[in-house]
Amino acid sequence: MILDHTLGIFTHPDSEWSLIRQQRRTKVMEFLTHVPILALIPAICFYIGVVHVGWSVADSPLTTLTPRSGLILCILSYAAALVGVWVFAEFINWMARTYSDEEVNPHHGMAMAVYATTPIFLAGIAGIWPVLWFNAVVFIIAAAYAVYLIYEGLPIIMNIPKERAFMYATSVITVALVLLVSLRGGTAIIWMAMFAPEYVVHGG
Repeated sequence: MILDHTLGIFTHPDSEWSLIRQQRRTKVMEFLTHVPILALIPAICFYIGVVHVGWSVADSPLTTLTPRSGLILCILSYAAALVGVWVFAEFINWMARTYSDEEVNPHHGMAMAVYATTPIFLAGIAGIWPVLWFNAVVFIIAAAYAVYLIYEGLPIIMNIPKERAFMYATSVITVALVLLVSLRGGTAIIWMAMFAPEYVVHGG
């Protein structure tokens, strides 16, 4: 079912993780029923924000991107999000071989990656108003809840004792941070180096 369990991980995460573990679904199906849809939220919202709303720093004039530049940036960001979640899931499953005593179920790692990143995707709504402090606050809150989901969810979905799962979860969070920085930085570098960003200054 499309976007199932999404509400549950916010209202009753522990019982929802148990339901997710029991679900019989392939890794690919878990990915396709959630990530392509959720990743559209930040892509569309940031497009609206950087093209139609704009931003300014201190007393500088309002600045926007041209529709072409904004579209390219958002398409690159969307693609990076898809790749990021898939790679994140692969790392979770790979590390499970070290921390888990049972055979690794590829669906479990993908489910962990999908639902742990859901708060980050939903926080992308803030992109409609591209003000640095506002977006920073929203994403910090989303990231904090994502970390909570990882620490609470891994012992359940991977069936690992909490003591051992703490180190596993810490490793997973470290990988997530490295992936986030790498993909965000890589997207920006490709965008600036290959597509010549075009800015529009209003009232300058």
